[in-house]
Amino acid sequence: MLRFSGAGVTDVGVVRFHNEDSAYVSPYLALVADGVGGAAAGEIASASAASVVAGGVPARPRRDPVDLLTGLVAEAARRLVVESSVDQSRAGMATTLTALVTDGTRVAVAHAGDSRAYLMRDRRLLRVTRDHTYVQGMVDKGLISPEGAAQHPWRHVVTRSLPGGPESSPPEVGEVAVEEGDRLMLCSDGLTDVVPEPTIAEVLELSDPRSAAARLVLEALAGGAPDNVTCVVVDVLDGPEVTGEGTRLGAFEDYGPLLAVAPEHLATS
Repeated sequence: MLRFSGAGVTDVGVVRFHNEDSAYVSPYLALVADGVGGAAAGEIASASAASVVAGGVPARPRRDPVDLLTGLVAEAARRLVVESSVDQSRAGMATTLTALVTDGTRVAVAHAGDSRAYLMRDRRLLRVTRDHTYVQGMVDKGLISPEGAAQHPWRHVVTRSLPGGPESSPPEVGEVAVEEGDRLMLCSDGLTDVVPEPTIAEVLELSDPRSAAARLVLEALAGGAPDNVTCVVVDVLDGPEVTGEGTRLGAFEDYGPLLAVAPEHLATS
């Protein structure tokens, strides 16, 4: 039976004053959400999305993981709309979301925005997700090079997020082929904006997932870390079913208790 074993690390970074990233790690779920820059209450948006997804994945999922994630992502989007409507200071709040769920046999991935998921296998780093950004769209059309995209002033303009809107495409939800011994890494763009993929691959060779996550965050901090930095590293194991509480990180840890109540009872900022 497949499951995840690992840890996450988050840091406010060198420039920001508070953390708008959220993360969660459990034996059957790992996620990273990053409040969209420039929008209101990004920390509430990421924590709320994380709360819905984490709360909807049982200790051992027995539903099809793609169907499960599809429903939870839609529910997270609805909750953000409701929370925005009951508190005008949160109007327009949005978040990225990248999440992995396994039912013990298959692994599903949900993705919206410019947080990322990577797969490490046989010392090769493979990017599982594609950035939903204006600049990535330009790369796809051949208008600029990937190297040019890394320095483009509009590289942080995301084209998909939660809750999205009538003219935006929905988050992508699909299956990712994994096997025992694989390593998966989720991160916010605060990491990948600063730390190049060859360095990520090198650090992911560390045997301990927690040490790898911590080292990657330190690499981002050493590079100036102008944004919040979050990294989750998990190994894919095959063994008996396990139970246990997941670990909340960042804004999810800070705001999770508040978001556990019904939206109509949320305190205003």
